[in-house]
Amino acid sequence: MPRSSDSDREKDSQAVQTGSMARGRKRPDARIGAAGLVPSSYLLTTKGHRTGRTRSNPVTIVEHAGRRWLVAPYGTVSWVRNARAAGRVSLSRRLNTRDYAIREALAVEAGPVLQRYLTVATATRKYFQADKDAPVEEFIAEANRIPVFELVPIGPDAG
Repeated sequence: MPRSSDSDREKDSQAVQTGSMARGRKRPDARIGAAGLVPSSYLLTTKGHRTGRTRSNPVTIVEHAGRRWLVAPYGTVSWVRNARAAGRVSLSRRLNTRDYAIREALAVEAGPVLQRYLTVATATRKYFQADKDAPVEEFIAEANRIPVFELVPIGPDAG
């Protein structure tokens, strides 16, 4: 059997990770997000839309125009489907957890949020077609593939 070349290994490492590899990698990221060690990072918790089991993922929250926004830079991944089905999410940071209703943003609302997101979550730039200095219209065009949700606080401390 022929050996893998360096370019084959590089392609494999760039492929989307699934299964136990991705799950194992997510755990340290989740702990860092929940601990609040990275600015604007939180641990998002959703309820599985099919299984009903609790799922957690690290996320970055954006503040824009006096509102808080949740961005899915990798597209419609599992947590997005779960959040859409439930209509709500929980965010944890340090020892605080808060529940939010979500509202999916229209493209015209999402554009400026996505533009701001790139300045906060710089590691995700490679998943955007628009450059960080592009006009807002280019970000509006990306809104059809990058879900953006407004976070509306619910519960006793909402307001």
